[in-house]
Amino acid sequence: MSIPTGFDELIHPATRLSVVALLAATEWADFAFVRDSLSLSDSALSKQLHTLEEAGYLEIHKEGGGRKRRTKVRLTDRGRAAFDGHVAALRAIVDGATAAQAGRAADGSPATPATEAELRQQHHAEAGR
Repeated sequence: MSIPTGFDELIHPATRLSVVALLAATEWADFAFVRDSLSLSDSALSKQLHTLEEAGYLEIHKEGGGRKRRTKVRLTDRGRAAFDGHVAALRAIVDGATAAQAGRAADGSPATPATEAELRQQHHAEAGR
């Protein structure tokens, strides 16, 4: 099986994918909001943000100083494009698996033309209920 175009090994690990997905839904997010939303420690989130920042996928902005210091993060255009491409690649993988499964008989053997016809007939009968 070939890996679909757009699949991003950097984004794919669950924690990074969760971070990027959360950031894709907003313009800017506070560090604390991301940390709490994903139930991560400060150090675990910092490590993931640093990795994504080095790849050019996000921007980190720090405001204030001392105890009032506030860190905000956002996806860059490159990060947003990488996320969109990765989601499309994951959908292609799932769609391919679904199509492959549809082409198999219930016992896992390749479907025969008769089996395919029976499946179509069964589908039409169920749709008419």
